[in-house]
Amino acid sequence: MKRFVKALPLLIIVVALIAGVGYRYWETRLTAPLTIDEPVIYEVPEGAGFHRVVAELGERGIIADAWAFRLLTRLDPDVVPSLRPGEYRLTPDMTGEDMLERLRRHEMVTYNVTIPEGWTFAQMRSALDAAEKLQHVTKGLSDAAVMKRLGRPGEHPEGRFFPDTYRYRKGISDLEILRQAMTRMDEVLAEVWAARADGLPYDTPYEALIMASLVESETGAPKERPRIAGVFVRRLEKGMRLQTDPTVIYGMGADYDGNITHADLREATPYNTYVIEGMPPTPIALPGRASLEAAVDPAEGDALYFVAKGDGTHHFSRTLREHNNAVNRYIRNR
Repeated sequence: MKRFVKALPLLIIVVALIAGVGYRYWETRLTAPLTIDEPVIYEVPEGAGFHRVVAELGERGIIADAWAFRLLTRLDPDVVPSLRPGEYRLTPDMTGEDMLERLRRHEMVTYNVTIPEGWTFAQMRSALDAAEKLQHVTKGLSDAAVMKRLGRPGEHPEGRFFPDTYRYRKGISDLEILRQAMTRMDEVLAEVWAARADGLPYDTPYEALIMASLVESETGAPKERPRIAGVFVRRLEKGMRLQTDPTVIYGMGADYDGNITHADLREATPYNTYVIEGMPPTPIALPGRASLEAAVDPAEGDALYFVAKGDGTHHFSRTLREHNNAVNRYIRNR
């Protein structure tokens, strides 16, 4: 017994040394680089716990020492990440600690879907249907059914969604992207309407949205948006028909084949501004902020006509004679 008591301090030292070396070795395994040669996408499954994730990472050859990560739950549980299901990009230059930090911060792989200014709602829906990794819950639904799912039953969808690039992660639904875009349009429209000029020939934000969609559909050169809005506003004030081709095209729907005939210009549709008075009943496209701002703050001037010059810009005219001359120059001669 006396010998054991004498040897006890030495035994404690030896055990401490072994424990220290073991702990240091365990730390080196956590800080070792991942055992991959190229980036990989690892998806944390729904409801998966840390031990299951560690096991799968080991089975896939992403980490070499799964035991070191399992031991983490006992030796340093505070750094064990709370897991959120989704895709995570892991790269060869990452260590095990880097991987844990990425899981802890929920830095998931994201994807983009871009909705350009001037697109229609139908084009937006087609883009969402084709977007990878989205959960396509609206595919096959009617526009009316989609608006009902968004909490806007009975509302026409055209123009209600803000054109932009939307980021999402795997599993997000297309309905959520639509909800984000709708909320964004509500916010921007309210913001620009609050800063509107006095004396506009429309009384509601929705009418401004309709005007913005006309401006967006006619404008190739961004700097011309306020001038085109000014032409439309002056025509409304004078009781003139707007006579803008994009409304004819929108009213034709699937019948539009890339050309507009004289018969098309005379066709009575709710959107044909060569036939109807004032603005169409709904927007005809998804306008961006610049067109919304132009609609509520149009440029002053005396032009009542414009015609495309073929280079993305327009020739603006004060009189019908000048306009006809411009049409001959830029359209008929071309």
